Amino acid sequence: MTRSEKDDNLSDQWTAKVRTLVVEKLPPEKLLPDTQPAYLTSWAYTFGILTISALSVVIISGTVLALSGPSWWHVSSIGRFVNSLHLWSVELFFFFMVIHLWTKFFMAAWRGGRTLTWMTGVIAFLASIGAAFTGYVSQLNFDSQWISTQAKDGLNSTGVGAYFNPLNFGQMLAFHIAILPATVVIIVVLHILMVRVKGIVPPLPKKRNEILDVANEYSGDKK
Repeated sequence: MTRSEKDDNLSDQWTAKVRTLVVEKLPPEKLLPDTQPAYLTSWAYTFGILTISALSVVIISGTVLALSGPSWWHVSSIGRFVNSLHLWSVELFFFFMVIHLWTKFFMAAWRGGRTLTWMTGVIAFLASIGAAFTGYVSQLNFDSQWISTQAKDGLNSTGVGAYFNPLNFGQMLAFHIAILPATVVIIVVLHILMVRVKGIVPPLPKKRNEILDVANEYSGDKK
């Protein structure tokens, strides 16, 4: 078999097709760039990485809490410290995420074919709300008992309570440490990859001719 025949056979394999597609859509210079546009020096572009940094602390501290068990963070001073670190990293995570969300909203970050990028960010925010809620009802204290009973009444009124029971500690803990965090991480990784593919959205143009140039460029891409 000649080299050209071998290459033709490889091109018919799904692994070769996936590799070609990935390299075409996300070449190394896009995946790990060494230069960035000058407008990234603006503070408006910092909240995305701050959100990811807070999420990293959430995952690390949450992993320590999950491995040590629920009773550890109530009786151990180190456990209470890690629990507080987990709580405040979650607070910062939502703080940075909300600012990032509103900043990109007012920048119209869906421009230039970035609609899916915007949508994955919104979905990540919604999934994070579910992860935070299941974390509150997994504390094993009076706060979690009160929150879970009130949430159970609300969910029962919608019919969801038959499948999602806040009073079931095992179910809530599984959602909080496995299902929802994995969902958030997967969506965030997908969001980052989409940002790499499409590039970081530039600031809104100020002049009318700049707006027309952007519109023409976008319409040309759609064609």
